[in-house]
Amino acid sequence: MLKDLFVNNRSYRRFFEDQKISVLELKEWINFARLSASGRNAQTLKYKIVLSEDKRNEVFETLAWAGYLKEWDGPVKGERPAAYVIMLNDEELGKNYFSDDGIAAQSLLLGAVESGFGGCILRAFNDKKLRDILKIKEGHKIIQVIALGKPKEKVVITEMKQGDIKYWRDEKGVHYVPKRSLDEIILEEL
Repeated sequence: MLKDLFVNNRSYRRFFEDQKISVLELKEWINFARLSASGRNAQTLKYKIVLSEDKRNEVFETLAWAGYLKEWDGPVKGERPAAYVIMLNDEELGKNYFSDDGIAAQSLLLGAVESGFGGCILRAFNDKKLRDILKIKEGHKIIQVIALGKPKEKVVITEMKQGDIKYWRDEKGVHYVPKRSLDEIILEEL
């Protein structure tokens, strides 16, 4: 059911690292992104797939994982992503990718969730180091890193209380994400 896909499409940050993702699965999910809407139909987004353990470890070192979890440096070995998809904008095709990146990332992640995987969109990374590691050529702007794997954590949506938007973890490691109520985000009915 579509609602289940949306509810289960959370930002997972801990994975069963030994649960591999095939290149065919990744290509299928990227194809969902390719088939998604594109502003002006410019289709400027490109992707790099990172599957090898050595390259995954190098990419991991360029990332920042959870701004609100100050004492947490990210997943430990054994809980790291099984793959990364690096989303790039090909600036030769156009510098403005409008909202294509969000649409494409959501499509890719919904494909992963449907296949029993999950992920996290990361925009906090060391651009220069990541560019060097992946040998990204000039004219390709790194937009985001999508970490993917079999989720090892439970993520629970909760009602926001007193305007507090910060996600948090309890003593058992369950990750809670407060959401505004539907009544709060709908301004009016005309």
